[in-house]
Amino acid sequence: MKIGTANLPLHYGSAPAWLFGRMSKLAREITIVIVDEFGAEEFLRRISHPYWFQSFGCVLGFDWHSSGLTTTVGGALKVGLKDVSKDLGLFVAGGKGATSRKTPLEIENISNQLGIDLSNLVYASKMSAKVDNTALQDGFQLYHHNFFFTNPPAGGAKWAVVQQGLNPSNRWARRYHWLSDDLTSFVEEPHSAIASDKKLEVLNLVAKNSNDARTTSTKLASEKPEKVLREYKKILELNLPKRELVEAGDIRPENLKRILLSTYEQQPKDFELLLSTRGVGPRTIRALTLISELIYNTPASREDPVKFSFAHGGKDGTPYPVDKKTYDKSIEILKFAVEKAKIGDREKIKGLKKLQLSLL
Repeated sequence: MKIGTANLPLHYGSAPAWLFGRMSKLAREITIVIVDEFGAEEFLRRISHPYWFQSFGCVLGFDWHSSGLTTTVGGALKVGLKDVSKDLGLFVAGGKGATSRKTPLEIENISNQLGIDLSNLVYASKMSAKVDNTALQDGFQLYHHNFFFTNPPAGGAKWAVVQQGLNPSNRWARRYHWLSDDLTSFVEEPHSAIASDKKLEVLNLVAKNSNDARTTSTKLASEKPEKVLREYKKILELNLPKRELVEAGDIRPENLKRILLSTYEQQPKDFELLLSTRGVGPRTIRALTLISELIYNTPASREDPVKFSFAHGGKDGTPYPVDKKTYDKSIEILKFAVEKAKIGDREKIKGLKKLQLSLL
């Protein structure tokens, strides 16, 4: 998958109620038109593209370059589509902070409402978060996770993930995009794109050239804990060169032993199963990777749209304060076009096409 980049300075705060209400309404109407014209799967493809997502947020009137754009756009979509998700065949789960951890439960609730087994989507949600927090250690701690998915046809539901991590030490945020299309593995080059301020020195166990590290880490996880800890203690005694994100003192052998007992009992057959094991977090993966590198010489990879803000302005006054009158008119026009289309009159939709509105 291609990697996209965008500047996302870390900003705190939230959208004022008068703006968020409008964002939810406009996001709803734009999404309805996209789904009606091109299908729900096309919306997933667009939401998984970092530049389209950024453009979408700018049209909705949020700060054109703020980290808060990610969480607010996700929230606006969730609120705006709540009452029409079943009709559209497009659902939004998750959100910011504690809400992100409720994503599996929300998917299960929708599964019960539809009478369809969506356990594979619960797994996809958990694994996408686990990969970006544990297998890809780039200094950004996840705090936001939105899971978008379609009503499953015969071929199964399609899904997309937009999640974001923060690095308070440098005050930058990094956004990760996932798309189920062409996804053959959760643990080898799975991302649709990553949006961030710059490339960083990272521990990337989902890079293609980290295959040996994944294999040997999984093998170590199936060894007796005593044997692994003996090797790890050798590392603790060494004067290691400075490594980005890796500090041996962060990993205590007594804590590692408890997790290794669990992996030894379960004997994971591959890295994905190891990563999905309960309790296996960044520190365990770092330790196994270090040991793999020491024993087997298998180092892991360590590499790691502003014009739309002129549509309605931006929350912080850039490029100008949000023009409420124009914003409300946009909602009105789109809502009218959607209502007309429902009764068979598609002339208004065709008119939007003639305007070459890029987001539609």
